[in-house]
Amino acid sequence: MVPAGNVMQQKILLAGRPGCGKTTLIKRVVNDLARPAGGFYTEEIRERSQRVGFKLITLDGKEAVFAHVDFKTPERLGKYGLDLSALKTVGVEAIREAVRAKQLVVIDEIGPMEIRSALFRDAVSEALESGESILGTITARSFPFADVIKKRTDVSVLEVRPDNREQLVSELSDQFKK
Repeated sequence: MVPAGNVMQQKILLAGRPGCGKTTLIKRVVNDLARPAGGFYTEEIRERSQRVGFKLITLDGKEAVFAHVDFKTPERLGKYGLDLSALKTVGVEAIREAVRAKQLVVIDEIGPMEIRSALFRDAVSEALESGESILGTITARSFPFADVIKKRTDVSVLEVRPDNREQLVSELSDQFKK
């Protein structure tokens, strides 16, 4: 982990425990920026206070459910069936479009479900090689694909905790305004 005060580069990935506020932090930073951004964030789907799935929402408003307890798909992670085609048509396209448009690329998240998709891994790799700025989240757990990204010298991984979240909003907003 890089100390939070040492945010010099423009490829910043947030890690932290589920529910610590990573996605909320990204939304606040993106909303605070004057520059165009593209990509997607993920949101929990809840029914009667139980988490039943996840959906992707692009920064321009497209949505797709890509993991749900009711999906009877061959790709599964825990209790969730995964719809990797939804990830491809919405998430992968949003990443590639942001790179093409030379926007800040938002990728929330590079996690165990998403990295099951070869097309998603390719799009993330292309974004990292593109030279465009990236703000995203990455699983804190160890997975070969995620570990390679975390070891890149051009990527800062910042840990989000309840006690540093507010400070990170302003630091990242300042960083991406430069």
